[in-house]
Amino acid sequence: MAAKNNALSKPVTLSGDLEAVIGKGPMTRAEVTSKVWEYIKANNLQDSKDKRQINPDEKLGAVIGKDQISMFKMTAAVSKHLS
Repeated sequence: MAAKNNALSKPVTLSGDLEAVIGKGPMTRAEVTSKVWEYIKANNLQDSKDKRQINPDEKLGAVIGKDQISMFKMTAAVSKHLS
């Protein structure tokens, strides 16, 4: 079966703030999401009581905001840094 040419597999340009967190672009949206999660797990940024909540550090806060955010809203916040 041929691979679909959808939005997740199309390379996007990253903002400087996002590149500081996950590295140089361009990357696909799927790669961006994966690398953001790698960063979150490597830096232990998930809330200890509710793993669905992310407590951003300084670098990630520049991308998704300084306040705790739900993992479901995080994707929308990250998308604002893609073009």
